[in-house]
Amino acid sequence: MVSYRNSSFPVRFRRMVLQNCLQEQVKIAQSPCFSMISLTLGRLKYSERFRMARTMRLATSPPAPKKPPERPKTQPVREDDDGVVVLERRPQKTKPPQMYQVVLLNDDYTPMEFVVQVIQEFFGKDRETATQIMLKIHLDGKGVCGVFSRDVAATKVDQVTEAAKQYGHPLQCVSEPLN
Repeated sequence: MVSYRNSSFPVRFRRMVLQNCLQEQVKIAQSPCFSMISLTLGRLKYSERFRMARTMRLATSPPAPKKPPERPKTQPVREDDDGVVVLERRPQKTKPPQMYQVVLLNDDYTPMEFVVQVIQEFFGKDRETATQIMLKIHLDGKGVCGVFSRDVAATKVDQVTEAAKQYGHPLQCVSEPLN
């Protein structure tokens, strides 16, 4: 058996053999150049040695089990009169967005007229409906002013809170997910 330890092979040749073994994805442990590779790693620069050792680990590790390719969710298949396969189109089912209700909370300091004005301005209600909502807030402690998507509800809450702060009222407004 030939020993490569005291070999007169130039380093460039040893690197070339090592790279050929790795490029062909030969199992290093069964390769005839395995002993030369292990000796060659000792003579390379540290950065090259690290890179080659990592490559050898990757080459000798067992391949990852291949997953069977996922079949895309296909539409029902039927054959035409001519024997041609036809895919039938299914309508896509999308869920409607989660809706949120904007709720005004009762307090003892905000004037009823201001609450009516806020409901009219930010929720687009007429004076009669706004008055009914205001009375519901006053009697029950809270009242629903509208139902919106999450972003719109958050914007309405911010607008009402900002208007209340601007006029110096402690009116509270929150959005709750609709059940």
